Amino acid sequence: MPVSDAWRERLASARDDRLRQRRWRKRRVKPSATLDFAGNDYLGLAQEPRVQNAQAEGARRFGAGAGASHLVSGHLGTHEALEAALAEWTGRERALLFSTGYMANLGVLQSLADAHTAIFQDRLNHASLLDGATLSGARSRRYHHRDGDDLQRLLARSTATHKLVVSDGVFSMDGDVADIATLARVSREHSAWLMIDDAHGFGVLGENGRGCVEGVTREDVPILVGTLGKALGTAGAFVAGDAALIEHITQFARSYVYTTAQPPGIAAATLEALSIVRQEPQRRQQLFEHIATFRREAQLLGLPLTHSATPIQPLMLGSEARVMTWAATLEQHGISVGAIRPPTVPEGEARLRITLSARHTQADLRRLLEGLNVCQREEAACHA
Repeated sequence: MPVSDAWRERLASARDDRLRQRRWRKRRVKPSATLDFAGNDYLGLAQEPRVQNAQAEGARRFGAGAGASHLVSGHLGTHEALEAALAEWTGRERALLFSTGYMANLGVLQSLADAHTAIFQDRLNHASLLDGATLSGARSRRYHHRDGDDLQRLLARSTATHKLVVSDGVFSMDGDVADIATLARVSREHSAWLMIDDAHGFGVLGENGRGCVEGVTREDVPILVGTLGKALGTAGAFVAGDAALIEHITQFARSYVYTTAQPPGIAAATLEALSIVRQEPQRRQQLFEHIATFRREAQLLGLPLTHSATPIQPLMLGSEARVMTWAATLEQHGISVGAIRPPTVPEGEARLRITLSARHTQADLRRLLEGLNVCQREEAACHA
């Protein structure tokens, strides 16, 4: 068989297999009129004119792109200013910018761990954390979700000199929050470092928006990762920690060393977004009012909520077919939600992933709840 035919056969087989499972993903351009309850723009900053203007001015001043990697000639003044601001805001000595959150997690784990390292991860950690551990070649164990006792047992059995505990801060598909205090205590007891990826908490949680680690010392959480494309509304990510950690990652993280630096306009926009987060707590207050309203009204409708108190509000529908039917009905009403199915979540745990934003209005929430009520009524009619 010609090599080209063998490759076509392999691709066709993978496609057919995914289609048989009814899990083939389709990418579509979002209509501008769609009411978005699927994105992660939690504070509405992606559409904030001040952030948009800062991005445009950053591009005019520094160029549309950085033109090189950070370690060649792509590290510009706006990058340096953003790293300093992130370090100060998180209470760490230094911060280091990455182009994406996925690259940050891969780079941190690949640079710190090797075959002699033991990594312990929550079972529901983001794919980038799991992939980063695999890339590092470290020995990995996964403890039961938010279960400090199970983590304690696994750590007690480990004979590795270097141990690393890794967890999401806010779990992206469930919306629940890691028990940082327990993770920190157990890690200390076993001389392990703790790494928290606070992608969905940074800018949202905590009295001042510093995330789920607000009030936790940098000794308890020596490795902090955050993303900029969610609450801050821009793009990219950072890792924050002490100077020795950041210098090590700078030297050894391949996803940092061998890639073009973040466009300077993005860095300038993020500086403005961070300033708004710090100076306008009313955005977080508005967001949490929306969360309370949605949960109260959803409970009155008997919708299958989880215990999430964050902007991520999953509706646990269980069946993949049911999830796709509800998502299609909402789409017909001009409402976009996340239809989440295996393998992203475990079998039998398909759900609608609804995300709320400070930018939503009370009218938007009513429209969403009315759409969900239509889904309920149509489903009941089908089973009558």
